[in-house]
Amino acid sequence: MKQRTLGSGLTVSEIGLGCMSLTGAYGASTGPTREDAVALIRRAVDLGVTFFDTAEVYGPFANEDIVGEALEPIRDKVAIATKFGFAFAENGAEPGGLCSRPDSIRRAVDHSLRRLRTDRIDLCYQHRVDPQVPIEDVAGAVAELVEAGKVLHFGLSEAAAATIRRAHAVHPVAAVQSEYSMWWRDRERDTIPVLAELGIGLVPYSPLGKGFLTGTIDASTTFAEGDFRGQTPRFQGEALAANLALVDVLNRLAAETGATPAQLALAWLLNQQPWIVPIPGTKRIERLEENTAAAAVELNAAQLADLRAAADQVQIVGARYPEAQDRMVNQEAPLPGA
Repeated sequence: MKQRTLGSGLTVSEIGLGCMSLTGAYGASTGPTREDAVALIRRAVDLGVTFFDTAEVYGPFANEDIVGEALEPIRDKVAIATKFGFAFAENGAEPGGLCSRPDSIRRAVDHSLRRLRTDRIDLCYQHRVDPQVPIEDVAGAVAELVEAGKVLHFGLSEAAAATIRRAHAVHPVAAVQSEYSMWWRDRERDTIPVLAELGIGLVPYSPLGKGFLTGTIDASTTFAEGDFRGQTPRFQGEALAANLALVDVLNRLAAETGATPAQLALAWLLNQQPWIVPIPGTKRIERLEENTAAAAVELNAAQLADLRAAADQVQIVGARYPEAQDRMVNQEAPLPGA
């Protein structure tokens, strides 16, 4: 698989693997066994994937442990991204909500290193902006961890454009992780221009719209208990029915190109900028193979124009998160001394 560079020096496969779903994010009863999860990650390596995304909050904690087990034998051949920023007692924070105090960040990174069975984290993100902690303090804490060799590159997730600028002024930001796909493009208005200006990479999570763009979801789909999509507004009732117009276009173009809808959606992302690295997640080997094969899909100018027109014309209905979670994205950090 071809490689892409995030920021000024983190080179990874142009499609990564988001590991969140391996520990029950789409319903605890539907998660793979640990053995199967490890096997899936190692199959991704066989397919050329060198970029793996996890977080302490996934599980919590179990996801990092699985990723660590799977990649320990080939640690020097891959890049691991993880995240801090939720409040856990083991990091010296009152559980619940967010916490990016510098002392908590240091503890979180040490625990992540232990679970990941490694001596360094290739890309360490603040998972969500903490409304109580200036981003300058966060960036400064990560800079110290970089100096200590525990972290190689600094990232932000779902931060507002001005916050990205402030963090980057303290310590270079290699990548910003945000939801971005054909059915959620809001960051084109604010975040993406700043990333282009500052030389920061974009790592889209949910590049397949949480499964929506695979063509496997229709108006009759029901979700398993614990599957967060069952509480997500854009997957409900009339909103879902309206949003399927975008999938209809993908299905039509898939028939013309010989690719699957998921592959087209990923190929569209790869064609937006050379510094975009999507991280589709899956629990199934066959889906993993389908997703990674998207790197070989070549779209001509007319096909890209059709996809862009479809994304422009279809009015997506419904919020991408329940209200409580939606308040935690695209956030501005407080100013120092505020």
